[in-house]
Amino acid sequence: MALETELETYRKKFSDVRDSDHGKYALVHGTEFIDVFVAYEDALKEGYKRFKLEPFLVKKIEYKDYLHTITRLLYPQCLTSR
Repeated sequence: MALETELETYRKKFSDVRDSDHGKYALVHGTEFIDVFVAYEDALKEGYKRFKLEPFLVKKIEYKDYLHTITRLLYPQCLTSR
């Protein structure tokens, strides 16, 4: 999977991120958490400047990762009643 190492590094370092960094963007390359940036574009520019075409991750710092899970198929009552 692409950026697997970077995502794992982000998860490990997430607890070290300050509350004031919420909503900002993290730059991660391999096992190195590079820095935090206010704007996505700034993190992206720095990533290309440092790593050229090597893979790197720019991820928004959020306390809650959104995961959508469907555990079973439910039909609206209007479709099941006859």
